[in-house]
Amino acid sequence: MKKRFLRIGAGVAAAVISAGALFMFAGCTSDHPEVRITYEFNGKEYKVDYVLSRNDAPQTVTHFLELADVGFYDGMIIHDYQDDALYTGGYTLENGELTEVDYFTRVRELEESENMKFTQTVYRDEERTDPLYTVYGEFERNGLKNLSRENNHRKGALVMYYTAKGSSDVKVTVKRADGGKGNDGIAWQRSSYALNSATSLFYTYTGSSTNYTRGEEYCVFGKVKDYDAFEDGLLQAIADYIDAHTDEANEFSFTETQEDVKLNAYEPFADIVAANVTADFETPIDMPIIVKSVKVTKY
Repeated sequence: MKKRFLRIGAGVAAAVISAGALFMFAGCTSDHPEVRITYEFNGKEYKVDYVLSRNDAPQTVTHFLELADVGFYDGMIIHDYQDDALYTGGYTLENGELTEVDYFTRVRELEESENMKFTQTVYRDEERTDPLYTVYGEFERNGLKNLSRENNHRKGALVMYYTAKGSSDVKVTVKRADGGKGNDGIAWQRSSYALNSATSLFYTYTGSSTNYTRGEEYCVFGKVKDYDAFEDGLLQAIADYIDAHTDEANEFSFTETQEDVKLNAYEPFADIVAANVTADFETPIDMPIIVKSVKVTKY
């Protein structure tokens, strides 16, 4: 189904690489690491630099950098292109079809192939022997209202989000971002998996309004370093492409509606998979926006 969508606004062993990355994480980390995401659109590359905040979301930042270091994001697409956000981190295009990446299998494969271990903050059991590879939700709704925030949900925000889990009431053991300050000094607690299930999905907010509602629901962990350059580069290229292909009757469709896309297909809890939660995406298919690479430029 088509939907009209117009513009509104040299070789080194893997083990050595992993060891080097771990050393940098341990000895040379900063409060504000940086990443460069290279997007490919219409035959051209657009490099966008982001500044992250360990002060806002230390566990989310660590997770994102680890995923970037092992190349998890390379080759994914913007699977949902909206007026106010570019959503990515979980899907590829295979023969013109939107295809979900099996995150839980892929991260375990990467641990083995890259000889590394992902930092864990969410476990299935109280004894913390069964890691789930998801991330504790470092946002207001998860009891972190008193944390000072360097970044809010405004234009240029880099946001880690999770998908809806239906009516699941599964509990997991999580490591609080505040070290237990808001939990009588106890860093670990049993909590809802639904609020601590972020994997690899993220978006860049491009809207003009300040949206604190989503800031309470999802974790803002960074921002575009130079939004004007981002706007004049990739966003302008997309806008120009749409304008060039739109006729007087406004018949051109930049995106193709993906209706009732099943979410949570690879989740580790059977009741969440069985809930058959779905969503609609606006996906650029004929002219995709590709995440060519995500590279850490500063730890």
